[in-house]
Amino acid sequence: MDKEMDFFLMLLEYYAEHNDTTADVVLKEWDRAGMTDRIFSMYEIYHVESLDNAFDDIDRMIAEGSDS
Repeated sequence: MDKEMDFFLMLLEYYAEHNDTTADVVLKEWDRAGMTDRIFSMYEIYHVESLDNAFDDIDRMIAEGSDS
């Protein structure tokens, strides 16, 4: 497994824990919102900053209802 996938899975698990849910529920939500690929592609930004910043960014994307 490459480093991007390792990080994505870690981010998914921690985001789920942060939101008191499970990774499968979060992944379904991200897929439904069309955000999964975008979040995966944010590795270069997300892996060098606080996970809380990544969580805030993901929450913002969900609230906007798009992958923008």
